Amino acid sequence: MPRIRHAAVAADILSLAAAPTFALMAALSPVVDTTQPGPCTSGAAGAPLGGMVLMYGLMCVFHAAPWLRVLRGGGPVGSPPATQRR
Repeated sequence: MPRIRHAAVAADILSLAAAPTFALMAALSPVVDTTQPGPCTSGAAGAPLGGMVLMYGLMCVFHAAPWLRVLRGGGPVGSPPATQRR
């Protein structure tokens, strides 16, 4: 049973790390050389909200749910909502 508990804690930490990581990547994307469009970009190099910046921004929003749950007071990702705790 302790292995399952350790895996759940690791999953909680990883889920909380996703949104800040993608936010940092979105912030750093315009700094990186964009003269050569990558496979995921639209081809408009230097567009302020295009290509990789947009993709990382959307990924940050999609992975914000664990942070919203913690800020709401719901506790870690795997825990029940505050209304169900005793």
